[in-house]
Amino acid sequence: MGWRVVRVSGRAKLDYKMNYLVCRKCNDTLRVFLDEISILIIESTCVSITTALLVKLTKQKIKVIFCDEQRMPYFEMMPYYGSHDTSRKVLDQMKWTDYNRYLVWTSIVFKKIANQARILKDNQKDEYLKLYNYMDEMEFNDENNREGHAAKVYFNALFGNEFSRDKECPINAALNYGYTLLLSIVLREIVAMGYITQLGIHHHNIFNEYNLGSDLVEPLRIFVDRFVLENDIKKFDKEEKAILTNILVEQVVCGNKKRTMLDAIEIYVRSVIKAIETGDPATILFVEELRDYEL
Repeated sequence: MGWRVVRVSGRAKLDYKMNYLVCRKCNDTLRVFLDEISILIIESTCVSITTALLVKLTKQKIKVIFCDEQRMPYFEMMPYYGSHDTSRKVLDQMKWTDYNRYLVWTSIVFKKIANQARILKDNQKDEYLKLYNYMDEMEFNDENNREGHAAKVYFNALFGNEFSRDKECPINAALNYGYTLLLSIVLREIVAMGYITQLGIHHHNIFNEYNLGSDLVEPLRIFVDRFVLENDIKKFDKEEKAILTNILVEQVVCGNKKRTMLDAIEIYVRSVIKAIETGDPATILFVEELRDYEL
């Protein structure tokens, strides 16, 4: 798997030649070896791309994300089949028991709230104590919606009581951009394993084709949240997007080992699927921040 995150902005033509992505912009031509690419982000609607390149990118499991006229991620390219035994995997997925799904969802929500509490505590926000209480109160499958209550407390503590996730502002633009990047990597791993993204363990919106990815991405949001908080986002343009993209290659911890975010997400997703199948959420290998580890 590659490690580069390639971003294309402005007018350009992309095509394929000899296992290279060829980018032609005005009088300049750049080539990037496909084996080095993990994600390709097309930021401009003025970019044209050949079918030959699209097919090759798909075959090499390189995630391609297309942005709209506002340069925000809008859709992505995914293959029909990610594994030779996709049909069997999908049948297995349809047989996942409610009990196992609820067990894993409970663990995911607990970890998400714990991550939020950690950021609040790191930033001397007393509201982290309330999130600890929510963790203690959480019921099986989060039937009492501690996740929703924690989210309101968390975002207001971080960005002020006037802040709302529905508000159009640079902070939300940055959060949405970062969350979409993480979701795209989670989706890539789900498909690569041979499962489908529509069948989630908690999310079941009939209009959301990424329900399973929406479930699994929840504990990963902390990395975007911390970036936005620590960079004091006042605007969200090309420069900020380029910096935020770096979270995909930053060093994190997963399975008690230092890894890049891309590698850690792969391990995490596989561990969640295994936990659902075995009914043992203790085997989930969550992605942790590096700052508190000495490896």
